[in-house]
Amino acid sequence: MCGIAGVVYKDKKLHNVGDDMTKMLNALQHRGPDSAGFSIYGGLGLEDNEYLLNIEVKEKPGLLDTVKDTVNLTTPIKTDEIIPSVENFVIYRCKISLDNFSQLKPLIMDVDKLENVMVLNGSHSFEMIKDVGSVLEIADRYDTRSKMGTHAIGHTRFSTESIVDRYHAHPFQTYIIPDITVVHNGQITNYWKIRDPLERKGHIFETNNDTECIVHYVADKLSSGYSLEEALEQSVIDMDGPFSYVVGTPNGVGIAKDQLGLRPGVMAENDDVFAIASEEVSLREVMDTSNVEQISPGEVRVYEI
Repeated sequence: MCGIAGVVYKDKKLHNVGDDMTKMLNALQHRGPDSAGFSIYGGLGLEDNEYLLNIEVKEKPGLLDTVKDTVNLTTPIKTDEIIPSVENFVIYRCKISLDNFSQLKPLIMDVDKLENVMVLNGSHSFEMIKDVGSVLEIADRYDTRSKMGTHAIGHTRFSTESIVDRYHAHPFQTYIIPDITVVHNGQITNYWKIRDPLERKGHIFETNNDTECIVHYVADKLSSGYSLEEALEQSVIDMDGPFSYVVGTPNGVGIAKDQLGLRPGVMAENDDVFAIASEEVSLREVMDTSNVEQISPGEVRVYEI
């Protein structure tokens, strides 16, 4: 079933988007109890060529030191912290500096080769937070309510076709271009037809989750010169199955809905905020909902700042 949400503040200023997205996702908690996640844009304040890594590390003697040594082979770690999680894992978060974005994926692949270690994400202009558990449990674990930003997307997951763990929690990211993330409700039934040509072009998939396929598809279109709206419009033509998905970029958010309208999606807008979600109850957490619009079958909406 799953719940998806997105919110944009039109003035481009920093707002308490972490708190708003926590409320929006908690209102959708009934749609997915397995895991939850956030992409919060605009609040990291990193310098050019600085990146934030979130790495899942099993609590084993010496393993965290091995992770640090592996990262340091590519670039010195500038700052770091350890965030307790569950199931005998911690999240190791570190800030690094690279000469260019193309170095990020090889570094991540080197770290992922370590046993009992998985890089959850690497980013420059957004902070990704995702884990197993309820929305409020994760909010407390990562202090999401204090996170500032200009816009965000989020997800609460009911797993139907892949395992429940941190990596399979949404949002999903690709490293084809910087800082594109996707949250998704539904199923892409022609998954392999979409994935195969992307792999032939050199895209590397880490899972068989269809949401990862969506984010690769969108990133590929954007890297080929499509606007976000054009990429989403083409996805509605190319993808089969029941789906609604939300894309986050450094410039805004967009939503796409399958041509039969088999998955829900609503939108509301005022002078200050643009918001989208699976259900109206989520929108009520951030704005007046007297003018809610249903996202029509096959429709695409984009709001960029």
